[in-house]
Amino acid sequence: MARILIVEDESDIAQPLAEDLGLEGHQVEIAADGESAFQRGRDAKWDLILLDVMLPRKDGFEVCRQLRHAGVRTPIILLTARTQEAEKVMGLDLGADDYVTKPFSPRELRARMRAVLRRFEPDAARIYRSDDFEVDFDRGEVRRGGKLVDATPLEFKLLSVFIRHRGRVLSRQQLIDEAWGQDTFVTDRVVDTHIVHLRKKIEPNPSTPRYVLNVRGMGYRFDG
Repeated sequence: MARILIVEDESDIAQPLAEDLGLEGHQVEIAADGESAFQRGRDAKWDLILLDVMLPRKDGFEVCRQLRHAGVRTPIILLTARTQEAEKVMGLDLGADDYVTKPFSPRELRARMRAVLRRFEPDAARIYRSDDFEVDFDRGEVRRGGKLVDATPLEFKLLSVFIRHRGRVLSRQQLIDEAWGQDTFVTDRVVDTHIVHLRKKIEPNPSTPRYVLNVRGMGYRFDG
């Protein structure tokens, strides 16, 4: 599951694509012009941006250039009807990670999406950093302010689940299934207790959490 921003001004392309990716479990949003694409691409944490080249207000090449200049490292796949090699090379030189020529087949696009996401997954999987705390998945360590945090194995697994699904609301049952294991009997109260302990170790102010947030009536969301 990935957070994907689709930048496409043709609704007959953007809407079906968003619906298909949503059915696969991805969290998808649409931007319809280059200016909003730059603002949303810069301000939100996306796993992938599908960026059309021919856009109103600002073309995809310029959006890509500005995002990279702003320090955004999110993978970008250009969607282009242009077939000239020079234009494809220009897109890659501006910082795009791949391109797909229109009209494209859904199978080809998904294959290229998977390939790009795989390329970026190892770095994200090894170390996750957010402000003053980091998670080293290879070493199984959590650090805050450069100092090692004494996290239990279960707290580490719980934090790993949140990071993998950051930005998404997770029910207590989803947390149980992924951190404790399916078919394990754990009450909601136990989940809440472990999250209280986790907050004490990673939050600057546990009484007013900024990372692990409670979503009333639904569960928890990690904003990192």
